[in-house]
Amino acid sequence: MTAMLPKGAAMPIALNVNGEDRITLSDPLTPLVDVLRDALFLTGAKAVCREGICGACTVMMDGKPVMSCLVPVGIAAGHDIRTAEALSGEGEPSPLQRAMLDHDVVQCGMCFPGMMVTLTDFLEHTPEPTREEIKAALVGNICRCTGYERLIDAVLAFAHRD
Repeated sequence: MTAMLPKGAAMPIALNVNGEDRITLSDPLTPLVDVLRDALFLTGAKAVCREGICGACTVMMDGKPVMSCLVPVGIAAGHDIRTAEALSGEGEPSPLQRAMLDHDVVQCGMCFPGMMVTLTDFLEHTPEPTREEIKAALVGNICRCTGYERLIDAVLAFAHRD
């Protein structure tokens, strides 16, 4: 017979986040986004819809984008987690983030970190995308501010820079 933890019981959970080993005391069923934000103070991932629909909480887990609101921290243990904070280096925007700034894409900022994680992954696999491919890549990320056109223009400018 396996011993069960009482509902809501916290236990030490080892995570590797942005290349750093971290231990958090959490209920294993706590959504990863909550642990990232509340215990590890990595606030890039946003807990917006909490249903995996909006993409604001997107992080990379073992090199694949996941909605961190749907991943229990107990499942994330032992996996390589990368957040939006890992995209820039030395406090400077990444080249993709710079393209977004140059095209005045960022509005309220709620969707932006998740979009950057999604687009960074997409561009690693599709370095010279078309407008239609970019639209398809953004299907899981909702933005209520930009209208997407400047965002797509920025991705095209970034991808086709020489």
